Amino acid sequence: MPNSPIIVGLLAFSLAACVFALVKGGRAERLGAAVILANMLLAVVGEHLFPKSILLWLDAGTAMAMLVIAVRYASPWLGGVMLLYAIQFGLHAFYFVAQRPRDTLHVTVNNVDFLAISLCLVIGTVVSWRERVRTQAAKAAALAARV
Repeated sequence: MPNSPIIVGLLAFSLAACVFALVKGGRAERLGAAVILANMLLAVVGEHLFPKSILLWLDAGTAMAMLVIAVRYASPWLGGVMLLYAIQFGLHAFYFVAQRPRDTLHVTVNNVDFLAISLCLVIGTVVSWRERVRTQAAKAAALAARV
């Protein structure tokens, strides 16, 4: 388990973003949150149980799942998440192939990237929520106009 307050804060924010998306988001946001939650869980657990290459497989699997969601729902926040997971995959691939130990650059890029992924999820959820509220208000106004 991480012991840095920054990492714990990042994990807490990401968990809160996923819960927010599961509660207030549309179908795409809920599916994206589920994929991100699975990624977080597998990354924390897998880091201690599996070799370092698991991060590559985990990022690739997460990116593929997000690609399926992006093709199905075509939301701008999903495009941002896809690009951010590509950055994360490239980062882990570089460190794995070069056999470099994790350093400050790796930690910083990885954490900023994951923060940006969580922010994309929050933004997508807010947009979807506002759209849904606006649609419901328009339906209610149209119904009230008929009466």
